[in-house]
Amino acid sequence: MVAGMIHVSNLSKHYGNKILYKNGSFQLNLGEKVGLVGPNGAGKTTIFRILVGEEGYEEGQVAKPERVVIGYFSQNIEEMQGRSVLDEVKSAAGKLPHIQEQLLKLETRLTRPMDDDEMARVLEEYGELQGEFERLGGYDLDARAAEIITGLGILPVHHGRDTGTFSGGWKMRIALAKILILNPDVLLMDEPTNHLDLESIVWLEAWLMAFKGSLLMTSHDRDFMNRLVGKIIEVANQTITVYGGNYDFFEREKIVRKEQLVAAAKRQDEMLAKEEEFIARFAARASHAAQVQSRVKKLEKIDRIEVPLDEKAIFFEWPAPPRGGDDVVKIEKLGKVWTRANGGKTSVFQNAEALVKRLDRVAVVGVNGAGKSTLLKIIAGETEPTSGQLTVGASVEVGYFSQNSLDVLDPKSTVLEEVHSRIPTASLGYVRNLLGAFKFSGDEVEKRISILSGGEKSRVVLATILSKPANLLILDEPTNHLDILSRDVLLEAVVNFPGTVMIVSHDRHFLRRMATRVFRLDHHELTVFNGSWDYYLEKTEQPH
Repeated sequence: MVAGMIHVSNLSKHYGNKILYKNGSFQLNLGEKVGLVGPNGAGKTTIFRILVGEEGYEEGQVAKPERVVIGYFSQNIEEMQGRSVLDEVKSAAGKLPHIQEQLLKLETRLTRPMDDDEMARVLEEYGELQGEFERLGGYDLDARAAEIITGLGILPVHHGRDTGTFSGGWKMRIALAKILILNPDVLLMDEPTNHLDLESIVWLEAWLMAFKGSLLMTSHDRDFMNRLVGKIIEVANQTITVYGGNYDFFEREKIVRKEQLVAAAKRQDEMLAKEEEFIARFAARASHAAQVQSRVKKLEKIDRIEVPLDEKAIFFEWPAPPRGGDDVVKIEKLGKVWTRANGGKTSVFQNAEALVKRLDRVAVVGVNGAGKSTLLKIIAGETEPTSGQLTVGASVEVGYFSQNSLDVLDPKSTVLEEVHSRIPTASLGYVRNLLGAFKFSGDEVEKRISILSGGEKSRVVLATILSKPANLLILDEPTNHLDILSRDVLLEAVVNFPGTVMIVSHDRHFLRRMATRVFRLDHHELTVFNGSWDYYLEKTEQPH
């Protein structure tokens, strides 16, 4: 078998009574880049765990070359502390750290007196190890590690910092850097773009495009998936299905295959009805007993075609917001300085000038720490500017979403209770319909907030914000944690929203579809681009 090729055949896996998949087969070929998709809970992460040997399975076979090196990036990161970022990342570079250690020991031995035979033996061992070290790229290890860490958004000034001083989101980037430095034959990546800003996503995309090994990944980022993968493996309805194309192809092809399946099921139903009618009509006649028996046996052997139920798309009529003035937000010589705990000061931006007009769709962009969230907070009235003036127009009602919005949910409430408490005058039917539009159907509205995932909590908050008659939506990273289908629901809601929108998001598909203007924060300055997302990329000569 060629290194890097993994064959999965007739795989069956279940937890108790819950069947994840039956007789599923796929293969990951040398140098192939593949997307793994499917609804939450369908078993995508379980596939990764089976491939790396962390989980077993009931039936089937997983064949992979003995010496294949697999790198697995998951959302569960081990505790890190006591090492600098650079040393932590270098520690994951396969055999290199061990070889480097051995070389240092041999160098120390060579400084001590020894006889000729021992000297020859040590030099021979040193030469072999040095050759192996060079072959594995040991001499540029520091440079490669630094490049990866910087590419993922950790500035060189922080490379020497203890990993224990970083927050969870930044530790996730360090864990990702450790997988990339390994440069394995096969990369398994579970949501690698979570916690990354736009610049880091673009860098990772370029790194993965140049990666020579095989890649299997999940991602909620449609653009990221489309640019990288040439094959999709879907895990859904207890089956594993392979599609030969990117994510957009998969969506189109899935509709075609569903139509074919529905047509085949209809033909089968018609044939079964005829057979059953014959059996019913002639069952009591002795002259037809053999024919009836033969047809009964034939029906027993037929595999019934099952058409999986569609996810019902619920179209929700958003409340019409009051019409505000034409000038929604006026920014004049605006500046913000944060005072740090030690008394030091950090200037975020200064002398910012901009005017947001009614019905604008403004994408606010910039590297991590450029002040995007700070600008939105000032506009939402969550913090005061240090200098300049911000004027919110007449009759402007603000709906504001930030990652902190998730913390104000009551963990003891159910989804239905939580949303109803935010819009108490609405009927239960209205609230259920609203939640249906955000993919909470049936009994899911009775789930307690405490057991919801980050993505589910985001959907609850977004539902409440969009259900109120605001005419200025301020959305700070609303697409974080949302899967592609939930992002599509939100995108349609935002595109059809009859007011003004200001948004920070690292989802390029989202920004391309909705932005009519772009505000970029860079080096403490705000630059306004009066055009779409593609216009902005053209003007700044950035990759599309």
